[in-house]
Amino acid sequence: MQIRIPCVLMRGGTSRGPYFLAAHLPAEPEARDAMLLAALGSPHPLQIDGIGGGNSLTSKVAIIGPSSEPDVDVEYLFAQVSVERGLVDTRPNCGNMLAGVGPFAIESGLVTPSHPETLVRIRNRNTGALVDAVVQTPGRQVTYDGTAAIPGVPGTAAPISLRFRRVAGSKTGALFPTGQRSEEIGGIRVTLIDGAMPMMLVAAADLGTDATLPPEAIEADAGLLERIEALRLEAGRRMGLGDVSGSVIPKPALLAPGSGGATLTARYLTPHAVHRAMAVTGGITLAIAARLPGTVAAPLAAGEGEEVRIAHPAGQLAIGLSLEGEVVHWASVLRTARRIFEGHLLVPQTAAQAAAPLAAE
Repeated sequence: MQIRIPCVLMRGGTSRGPYFLAAHLPAEPEARDAMLLAALGSPHPLQIDGIGGGNSLTSKVAIIGPSSEPDVDVEYLFAQVSVERGLVDTRPNCGNMLAGVGPFAIESGLVTPSHPETLVRIRNRNTGALVDAVVQTPGRQVTYDGTAAIPGVPGTAAPISLRFRRVAGSKTGALFPTGQRSEEIGGIRVTLIDGAMPMMLVAAADLGTDATLPPEAIEADAGLLERIEALRLEAGRRMGLGDVSGSVIPKPALLAPGSGGATLTARYLTPHAVHRAMAVTGGITLAIAARLPGTVAAPLAAGEGEEVRIAHPAGQLAIGLSLEGEVVHWASVLRTARRIFEGHLLVPQTAAQAAAPLAAE
């Protein structure tokens, strides 16, 4: 017997995954996570028995529901589903999947559309962050067609403007959880920062590598990945996150000077593979670090002003930033999204026994 779950498959930014209404999944975290693992086909390197894409960027889930807060329209819970391990991590946020939340909420009837665009006010349940998403809705209908292009995604689509409010200290409560803008771990200078994403920043040259290398070249260096993971585990402990061996945060980033109009060059790890583009939350955190003296990023960063451009494997990510000292008033980014498939996802009942009430739907 299989359980039928209403589901929409969407591309959000440079990521992809199923979007669910919260009411269609078990409320109890263990039962919910068991269902998500079965839905995506984890653990398996190809996720052959589910709808995951065998990559961390296509093994993500967005769960959306109405909000009881007066100035918030919907709540969004992000889940990173491990490809090869039976783990679901809801500690981080994902700004790329966030790009699909506004359109999904409108088309699910959670938000009434306006003309020609609709503001969707989102509370991220992972971090508590508030995000304003502006979705194109000409004639009060969501449109995915447009001329906006983002690196890492072919073609063009309708622009979705995301403005993150009060992002500093997303998980730890402080922009710099250790109280220092840089410090040493094992003789390597790092910045431990919690902007829109808890991260560990390190100059690539300090690890004997190059942040302009393609992702495959970095992933092929097993010794380098082992060193980064050792640093990351200690970074997690220092940031008050405990044992992070089973978590995807903090995320490491290898940095180098910007070129070709970019403020900074970065390779963002997810954390055991290299992102083929740049995570939105990671890009925002890098932008903050680039503008604050004393961080690992600051001496590598070029230019001044509110816009920071992060060079990544697929191009550049432009981040708008309002920063006053260590107070981040807002950070903004342009993304796109597309609704790919809608229908019912079938999950073996044996994979989520606690979800039996859904079987009657």
